[in-house]
Order: sequence, then structure tokens, then C-alpha cells
Amino acid sequence: MLPTQNLQRRSLGGRRRAPSSRAQRPWLNPLLAFAFVVNGSAAAYHFVEGWDWGDAYWMVAITISTIGYGEVNPLTSAGRVITTFTIVGGVVVVQLTIQSLLGLSESGYFRRLRQSRFRRYLKTMDNHVILCGYGRIGQEIAEKLSSEGVPLLVLEMDPSRKEAAEAKGLPVLQADATLDETLQEAGIHRCLSLVAALPSNAANLYVVLSARGLAPKCRLIARSDSDEAERKLRLAGADQVVSPYVAGGRAMAATALRPLAVDFMELLAGSNCEVDEFQLSDQPDRLTAINGRTLAEMEFGRHSGAQILAIRNPEPAEPETYAYRGTTYSRSPSALLTNPGGDVQLAPGQLLVVLGSKSQLERFAALLGPALESMDAMST
Repeated sequence: MLPTQNLQRRSLGGRRRAPSSRAQRPWLNPLLAFAFVVNGSAAAYHFVEGWDWGDAYWMVAITISTIGYGEVNPLTSAGRVITTFTIVGGVVVVQLTIQSLLGLSESGYFRRLRQSRFRRYLKTMDNHVILCGYGRIGQEIAEKLSSEGVPLLVLEMDPSRKEAAEAKGLPVLQADATLDETLQEAGIHRCLSLVAALPSNAANLYVVLSARGLAPKCRLIARSDSDEAERKLRLAGADQVVSPYVAGGRAMAATALRPLAVDFMELLAGSNCEVDEFQLSDQPDRLTAINGRTLAEMEFGRHSGAQILAIRNPEPAEPETYAYRGTTYSRSPSALLTNPGGDVQLAPGQLLVVLGSKSQLERFAALLGPALESMDAMST
């Protein structure tokens, strides 16, 4: 035998066979046997005794269930043989079917079936938020996102927290969020953003590193409890790092100094209004319809109902210079213009901060047309 033929034969012999459909569905044989007994007995009553199908199936039902209502119609000798077959076959098949289903339940077959169905559902998720960790911070994040109607997927290892999230109706993937395969299964390439809210700085750092390596364009938000952890998370690729302690302290200080402003922001967060960022393209040919036009000429408020809160201009390459008492100074102009007036002109590269409902913001985006480069939501 030639060496090549020997190699081909060994490769064919070592090839794994695909599992058959019956091996994948172990409940199929018992149910087929049960269906054979029921339909075979009913067909025998129909053709041998001359009964209609309704009486035939009713006779099979009361015979297999051993209810003992009595015969539907008088039986011939052949009918008694059919009844005997139905009783014996029914008792054996029903017991085997019940034992098989109980065995499948004990072996975890139905649990694996639910997991497989859940993983197929994960492949259909798109533009969702991946939340890593369902602790106290994660629960607040999940509640806020759920109230906004944002699709959410929770990654949690702790069984008790997994049950708590599922009790809220949230889809939960019980897996290690620091692993690349977990993030890929969670749809890191299709998600809107990822929030790393694990209790450990090291775990959040691993999540950010993995997510940034897998999806360079994904928006990453991470939790930290120290300045050093914040620096490392930003170096790892986090777009935004939030410290609950710092944010809580700032909120308390703001409440003490500006209570009305804080109350307004809380009311805004609980309403249907949102604050979104609209990034204009830096290519002038895409802004032909709006380039150089003022806000008063565009009439965004009348056409969309949304309100422009601020405009951030792109920073110029050269700083501005001014003279004071014979000395020339240079300064960078303020890039952020708050509460812009109607005489402000639109230009390439500007970032518009806009307030409005979802429908108003959608109309605002439609007014910008091809000039719109991207649209991102801001936290209120």
C-alpha cells in the first residue's frame, strides 16, 4: 500500500462522525414509541371495528390512562385483542417515556437545552450594553438603562447575583467577564458600549484590556476606587472612568451649593428627555447644505423641537494672540460655547450638545442629514 493511500485511510478513520439527530434528541425514541401505540391502536379500532376516528381515539385514551369508563361500543374478539395490545403497550411505553424524561431532567439535559437556546439568543443581540458585574453599582446601572429601554446583557459569575438579575427580567450570561471568549459570546463587536462595574480594580482592568483588544471602536466605561486605578484604566483604553466615591462626593457638594440645579438634573434624568452629542463631519463637502448658516436660519427648534445647549468648536492649530501693556500674549480660545445665540454659524468639526426627547433628537439628526458624523448619548 502506498504511503499516501495509508495516510488518507487513517485520516478518514480518525474523522469524527457527526452526532445523529436521535443522539441530540434523546426524548425522540420514547415519544415515537408512544405515538406509535396511540395511533396504531386508534387505526386498528377504526379499520377493524369500523368506529369513527373520534370514538377510536377516545377508546385509546381511556384504555391507556386506565380510567375505566367502559367500552365505547361493543367489542368483537379482534377488538379485545386490540384492547389488550393497547393496555400492555400503553403501560410499558408510558412508563418508559416517564422514566426517560425523568432521566433527562436529572442528567441536566433540559438545563443544557435552555443554555443552548440562550446562546442562540445572544447571537441576535445588537446595539446593546454589556454590563460586567451586578453588584450595588451594577444594579443601579441596570435599573437606569432598563428604564430607558436600552437592551442590556449582564455578565455575572455569582449565582445569587445572577438570580437577582434574572428576577428583574434581565438576560444574564454566567461567565468570567475577563475572558476574551466571554466578551465575544456577549457580542462585543455588536454592542453599543461596555460597562465594567466589577468590585475589583484588577478585574475591571482585565475587562478593559480584553475589550479594547477585541473591539477597538467599542465605547468602554469602567469603575475605579482610586486615582491610580483610574490612570491605569485610561491607559488600558477606557473611554470614561467613574469613581463612585468621587461622583458621590461631588453630588453631595453640588446639592449643598446648588440644590435647585441638582433637583433639575434629577428631574431631567427621570423624564423622557435626553442630552445627546451630534458630531459634525470635518469634511466641508458633506456640509454643503448647512455650512456657514446660522442657528437662526436653520430654525432647529421650530422644525425638531430640540434645543441646542452648547457647541464645541474644533481647536485651531494656532493659538490666538493679544497685546496687553506692550506685551504680546497667546491663549487658546474657549472651545465650548454654552447657550449659543441665533447668530452662531455652523462649521465642519463642531460638536453640538442637544436636549430633547427621542423623537425630537431623531428629527434633529434628520435635519443635519449627511453633515452628521456620529451621534452619542450623554448621561444626564
